[in-house]
Formats: sequence, C-alpha cells, structure tokens
Amino acid sequence: MLRRLITGAALLAAVLTTAGPASAADTPLRDLAEARGVYLGSAVTAGRLTGGYADVAGAQFGSLTPGNEMKWDSVEPTRGTHDWTGADRVVAFAEAHGQRVRGHTLVWHSQLPGWLTGGSWTAAQLRTLMTDHVTAEAGRYKGRIDHWDVVNEPLAEDGTLRPSLWGAALGESYIADAFRAARAADPAAKLYLNDYSTDAVGAKSDGMYALVKRLLAQGVPVDGVGFQAHLVLGQVPASLEANLRRFAELGVDVAITELDIRTTLPATAAKLAQQKADYASVLRACLAVTRCAGVTVWGFTDSDSWIPDFFPGQGAATPYDENLQPKPAYAGIAETLAPATPPTPGVCSVTYAVTSQWTGGFTAQVTLRNTGTTPLNGWTVRWTQPAGQRVTQAWNATVTQTAAEVTATHLAYNAALPAAGSTAFGFNGTWTGTNPPPDLTCTPGT
Repeated sequence: MLRRLITGAALLAAVLTTAGPASAADTPLRDLAEARGVYLGSAVTAGRLTGGYADVAGAQFGSLTPGNEMKWDSVEPTRGTHDWTGADRVVAFAEAHGQRVRGHTLVWHSQLPGWLTGGSWTAAQLRTLMTDHVTAEAGRYKGRIDHWDVVNEPLAEDGTLRPSLWGAALGESYIADAFRAARAADPAAKLYLNDYSTDAVGAKSDGMYALVKRLLAQGVPVDGVGFQAHLVLGQVPASLEANLRRFAELGVDVAITELDIRTTLPATAAKLAQQKADYASVLRACLAVTRCAGVTVWGFTDSDSWIPDFFPGQGAATPYDENLQPKPAYAGIAETLAPATPPTPGVCSVTYAVTSQWTGGFTAQVTLRNTGTTPLNGWTVRWTQPAGQRVTQAWNATVTQTAAEVTATHLAYNAALPAAGSTAFGFNGTWTGTNPPPDLTCTPGT
C-alpha cells in the first residue's frame, strides 16, 4: 500500500520533543510477542527515525518494514541509477536495534518509476527488467532480510489475475519468475505473496488460495502469504482465523502484514474501545494458527498513517496517537500477547454445615466446589470426628467410618465437576456431649 510521508515542521518538532510511550515501564510489545512465538512489527518512514519516533520504533517492535523506501520508484528513479539511502537507513536502524526487516516490495503494479511505465517494452524485455530488479535489490540485502514481499497485490477483487503492467504483458508466469529470482538472490529470506482484501474467506482469498496451490505444484519457492488487513472499525472478519489456517495447511507460513483499523473521525472513547477489541481479535487469530509468523501494523502512530489521505474523514487507525502516546489499541495488543495463564488442575474445596440438630442426633451437609480451571473427575473427602460423632446414614456419596476416621467418595452421577462447578452430599449422625465441626480435606481423582 502507498503510505503518507509526513514532512511538516510542526510535526517534526512534536516528534523530536516527545518522550515516548506513557507505558514505557511495561514489557515492550516486541518482547511479549517473542515470548508467544511471533513477531510484532511496524512499517516505518526512514526520514522520521529520530527522536521520540525512533525511540518507540526501536523499543516496541521486533520487525520493521520500510513503508516506501524499498519500492521500485524509490530505489531506481532513473534507469540504471540506484538510490538505496532510505532503504539502507531502515535496515541499519533495525540491525542496530536487534530487529527483523520485512522487505517491501520487489514487484508491484504501483509506485513504479516513470521510465519503466512510460517505456515501450516487449514481453521478453519486461521480464528481464523485472528479474534484474529483483536480483539487484534482493542481492543488495542478501542475508539481512527476514521476509520479502516478492509480489505485492497480484489479484483483482474477483480473485483473478490483476491486469497490471506485469499481468497484462506476462500473465501469471511473472509471479513464478519473480520468486525464483528472489530465491537465487537471497536464499535465506522467506518469500511472500502479499495482498489486501484477502483477510476473509471469499472470492479474492479463494483466488489467492488457488494461486498458491498452483505455484507450489510448480515448485515455485513460495514460503508465505501476507494478509494486509486494512480493516474498518468493528469489521474484523469472523472467518479470519479459519482463512489463515487453510493457507497454513498448504504448507506455507502466514502473516498479518499491514494492519490498521480505521474509524470515522472524531475518534470517541467508544470507538477507541471497539478498536482495542478489534486489534485484540486480529492478534488472537494469528496466535491461534501455528504457522502465523507475526503481525505488522502499517505505521504505529496516527501522524504517520496513510488513511486520512485516502479515506477523507477517517483515521485514528494505529495503536499510537499523533503525539506518540499509546491508545487503547496498544493495551489490546499488549493484553492479547501477555503470557497465557496456564490451566489450573481441578481442585476441590469443601465447606461443612450442620443443617439440623436434636438431642443425640444431627444432619450435616458437605458442599464441594471445583476451584480449578479444568474439569474435576472424581473426588474424596476425609475428616476426623472431633468428639466421637458417628455417621448413621448418608446420601449423594459413599460414606464409611472407621473409629473416628470418615471417608466420603463420589457416586457415578456426581463424580465430574466442571470448572467452578459444585455438588453436595449429606449425612445423619449421632453425638453426645458436644457436636463441634470437623476439619475436612478434599482430594481430586478417582
């Protein structure tokens, strides 16, 4: 996707004087993500990697994507003359901060240099120009890129091949050629297809699914599929997780590559709360799929978002506001990435109450509760009668007494207790002198 470049002096001053996130004392998002086996990344603008913007980018994200700096019109504005300044700056920053880099993008139908789109080329010439470009760029950063978006947005909305410069002249074969050139130039990098509006199961994602299957059958080195996820508030696809999973089952990795969630402005507290829930929902979908490599937000601050320029009246799409302060969406990401609470084995607790008492006799009730987070399968309650009491009759449990020691065990119908579930049994007994309550212990299991 095309991204907005921010150059205003007032904004630059704000960036340079902002201290960073209010929650800097918390565990960085990148560390939370790494602990869950995924990365959390952000697209960045090379010219802004200074001051507070750089502080947040370096501290919070484990992966960086150059927003524009690796696109063809940026790196080769004049044929045969390359300018790697912006791309080099992002890669160097990432390496200095222990971050991965997602290379974006080698072959795309947009942001192509004028000399290329304005030229008159045969199909063979165009194919050579493309593969030479892939070789030059991927080769320059060989061994330094984690993922390459090798081909970006190859499909039309109906799932067929987009009639782009590449598709119109070369057909689908250009995709395989680009991937093979990228593999030869940078063998260690993961190679991705990337597209938008493929997040849900539907015509376009079906087309992508079929395309990936065809490419894999041809031996094309497709390692992963990227889902851009430029979403609208409250519209996270219900089928997102299932869609990611079906691609993963083809044997490729998947990733959310350009996540933002836009809303109509102004962004009210209610809208920001919904956005928090939406970000969390996307993160959960990734965490639920074993081959989901990670999630990249398309710009972490609203001051660097492409949304307002392309969707007038909409914005507030990122986890940080324009002053680099974390929004509720930040908390939604952090809470979702927080270490999962391990299940607590079924544990029973017991309470004892005398419900009726008369001269020489009494009725008692024992209530059990499963205080764990997993089901309880069977239970035994034991106690010692403190004053010579004797059990004479019981119900809802098998109760035996030897001297002062009493044991009660479950029956078939009340052995299983779900998490937070409870059951009770009772008994009649005799007493003389006093009838103090016993201390009871409960043991799970059969």
